[in-house]
Amino acid sequence: MAQIWHQQSIRLSSRSRGFHLVTDEIVRQLEKLDEIRIGLAHIHILHTSASLTLNENADPTVRADFETHFTRTVPEDTSLYQHTLEGPDDMTSHIKASILGSSLTLPVRDGRLALGTWQGVYLCEHRNHGGSRSLIVTLTGTD
Repeated sequence: MAQIWHQQSIRLSSRSRGFHLVTDEIVRQLEKLDEIRIGLAHIHILHTSASLTLNENADPTVRADFETHFTRTVPEDTSLYQHTLEGPDDMTSHIKASILGSSLTLPVRDGRLALGTWQGVYLCEHRNHGGSRSLIVTLTGTD
């Protein structure tokens, strides 16, 4: 067995504000995933106004409910914040991203992400117009 280390940049397509399943988009771009039998994939987003999380991958109402929860929890009220140069979703996006986090570490088994039956990777887009998002993915494991 040889140790594999691989790191690459991935670009996710632009999406509207909300919680979006991106598991397949990430996996399609990973060049060495199929070579790893046992290992880890560390996925890190290079933005402070979007985040990543792992959750329900089948029922789209879960993603809608996430958006509803975070909109109510962190309201876009510029009177509450000083950092609003880029609009009412500026500081609120940073807060939401801090709550959810900027990275995931997932197990890899037999060349695939070893996710539960109902698990998927979400891009949590907190900006109204966030644009495409960049990720760094580090794969490590044995072949």
